[in-house]
Amino acid sequence: MQERYAIMTSSMPCSMVWRPEMKRAVVVMLDGLRRDCVEPQHMPNLSRFRDVATVFEHHRSVVPSVTRVCSSSFTTGCRPMRHGIEGNSFALREGGGFTVHDTGKPGFLDAKRRLTGAALEQAGLAELLRDCGGSIVYSNVSPGAAYLHDPDGHGHVYHRAGCFGPGRVPLPETEALDIDESLAGDAAMTERFVADPLERRRPAFALLWLGHPDTTQHKVPLGSPAHLAALREADRNVGLVIERVEALRKEGDDILFVIGSDHGHQTVSEVVDVETAIADIGFADALDKSELVVVPNGTAVLIYASEAGRSRLHDLVAALRAQQWVGEVVFGPALAELGQCDARGLGVFVAMTSSEDPNAFGMPGLSHAAKPVAGKPDRLGCGQHGGLGRYEQSPFLAIQGGDFVPGGKRDEDTSLVDLAPTVLGHFGLSVAAMDGRPLQPARARPPVSKK
Repeated sequence: MQERYAIMTSSMPCSMVWRPEMKRAVVVMLDGLRRDCVEPQHMPNLSRFRDVATVFEHHRSVVPSVTRVCSSSFTTGCRPMRHGIEGNSFALREGGGFTVHDTGKPGFLDAKRRLTGAALEQAGLAELLRDCGGSIVYSNVSPGAAYLHDPDGHGHVYHRAGCFGPGRVPLPETEALDIDESLAGDAAMTERFVADPLERRRPAFALLWLGHPDTTQHKVPLGSPAHLAALREADRNVGLVIERVEALRKEGDDILFVIGSDHGHQTVSEVVDVETAIADIGFADALDKSELVVVPNGTAVLIYASEAGRSRLHDLVAALRAQQWVGEVVFGPALAELGQCDARGLGVFVAMTSSEDPNAFGMPGLSHAAKPVAGKPDRLGCGQHGGLGRYEQSPFLAIQGGDFVPGGKRDEDTSLVDLAPTVLGHFGLSVAAMDGRPLQPARARPPVSKK
C-alpha cells in the first residue's frame, strides 16, 4: 500500500482521517448503452472521453444481462452463482415450493433476507470501503437495482423511492431525491451528484447510475429519433461529470474515473408466451404442479425445477432445443459457465433466439423476447435485453486515471465483475473472494487474495 495510506493501519477509523486530496473513484453507468451507439454525432462528450481514456473493446455483461443482476455483479465483483441474485425476477424456495420475486420492488430486500438470510451473499463496494472513505450512490433505475449496491446500509444511497444513510436509516425529507424516471429526472440527479458527492462531500467512491438510455430504449425503436435524442441527453449528463472531474483533478484529487454501461439492447422481433409454449410441448402437468416454474427475463428465461421436476429436465431441454424461438439452452453443471448454478433450484437457462439483422432504423441485433409477467408491457419493435445476443452483450467501458493509458485500447475479454476489483485496486486494496480481476496494467495491480 502506498505511503499516503499508512495511516489506515492505525486504530482510527479510516473515515475519520480521509482527506479530499486522497485517492477517489468516480463511476458513471449509463444503463443499457451499447457501445456501438457511442458516436460523435450522438454522444460527443463520451466520444471525446473514449479518445483520452483506456477503452475495453471486448467488454461483456453478465448472464442474464439485466440491470439488477448487473448491479449486484458490479458491486460484489462476483457472478450470480456467488452473489445470489439470479435475475430481474427469479424464484426462491418457500414453503416447500417456489415463490417468484420481482427484484426491482422496494420490499424485495426484506423478502430475500427472510428467505435466505442475506440480501447479497457477497460483500459489495459500500461495505468494503466503509472505513476507507465511504461511498455514495445516486441511481435512477428500479429501487431494487439501486439498493442492491448497498443493501445493508454501509454508506449512502439516493433513489426516488427513498434515500438511506448508514444503517439503512431513512434520510430526512430535505435530502429526498425528488425526481421521476424521465430524462429530466436523470438530468436533475446528475446536477445534484456533481454538487453533492463530487464537490461537497467527496467520498472515496461515488457512483452515478443513469436510467437512460435504457428506460427510453424499452419504449421506442432503437435508432429512432426518440432514441437518438435520449443518447444526446445522456451524453449531456456525462459531460457535466467529466467537466467536474477534470476540475477536481486540477485541484489535486487523484481520481480513477470509470464510464461504462451494464448491458446493451436488441430489438424485439417477436414476443413468445414461453410458459404456454412449454405447456404445448408436453409439460403442462409439470407446470400445473409447480414442478417447473418459468420466470421471464427479457430475452432470457429462467426455469426452476423441484425435486420432481428435475426428473423432467433432460426431456425438457431436448424439446426446447427443437423450438425456433430458442437460441441456446444451458442446464446442469454447464450453468457454471454462465456464472449461474442449480444449487438454489435453477434448472435451465434459455437465451431466446437472436440474429444480427437490422431493424427498421438500420440498428443491427434482433431477438425474440419472453412475454413478461402480468402487468408488464411487451413492446414489439422496441429494445430489450437479458440473453446472449451480440448487442445486448456489448456494454461500453472506458477508464481514465491511475495507471490507465490515455488513448489506450485493450482487446482482452473483460466483464462487469472486473469493475469492483479495479476500484479496490485504485486504493491499493487486495481483492478477496471476487470472480473479477483488477484491470490496471499488470505492473500496477494490487495483490490478489482468493479465498
